[in-house]
Amino acid sequence: MTEEFLSGTTGNPWESTTLALVEEAVRKAAASEIMPRFRRLAEHEIVEKNGPHDLVTVADRSAEEHLTASLTALLPGSVVVGEEAVHADPAVYEAIRGDVPVWIVDPVDGTRQFVHGDPGFCTLVALARHGEVLASWTYAPALDEMAVAVRGHGARVDGAVVRPGAPQPGRVLHVAMSHPDFTTPQEKKALLALRTEGVHSRPCGSAGLEYLAVARGELDGIAFSWENAWDHAAGLLLVEEAGGTDLTLTGERFRITGGNALPFTAARDAATARLIHELLVSGVE
Repeated sequence: MTEEFLSGTTGNPWESTTLALVEEAVRKAAASEIMPRFRRLAEHEIVEKNGPHDLVTVADRSAEEHLTASLTALLPGSVVVGEEAVHADPAVYEAIRGDVPVWIVDPVDGTRQFVHGDPGFCTLVALARHGEVLASWTYAPALDEMAVAVRGHGARVDGAVVRPGAPQPGRVLHVAMSHPDFTTPQEKKALLALRTEGVHSRPCGSAGLEYLAVARGELDGIAFSWENAWDHAAGLLLVEEAGGTDLTLTGERFRITGGNALPFTAARDAATARLIHELLVSGVE
């Protein structure tokens, strides 16, 4: 059912109207619920969830409600696992491990940036079934950039195919990573191993936009220490379909169903992923 939904009658999802319909739903949610509030949030419209670095706004909640209605209407029988719904009821997350098609939604990825009036935020949507991501949409509304990936059919940004290629030999690698202060002691050791000669590491911004930068070849890799599917599902498929790959600390591929050895990396090519993985492992040996 899910595969037929994506491919339509032609068998080629890029020739199907489905991708455009989902893209339209994402754009409409951003236009009606997010952008009217950008740089216009009142103080009472911003709430701390688990601390000052974990914020939620009225835009997050209303955009997720908008997307829940529009996406399930496009694919009857599907369900939504959204960041805000899971925060309200953690049991919602279990749908990712089930048999029905699942829309994995982060309505505003980079809420901190959104709150501070920085355009570096995006809306993330991924369609998955049986724990496998089949398609994804990454939309940066303040920048008006849309990235779409379909498993087995590549990745495109604003309609143009993206292929990041490999970094130039001998060039310093640029890596965005989780802030070590918000990690376990072992994860902190692993991440700090990236502060070495030949690597320029910096704290990450919006996860979705960091993945987009990797897919474009503007960033060599990422190293993250958390595994919430709404932050990673869309970006991991985008990087993979552009030609990159990902590895967890044990050398396995990342699973959106959870239970991953952290931190993990995603990079623009396999060799770069292996190098970042080796550095992460060296930090905990």
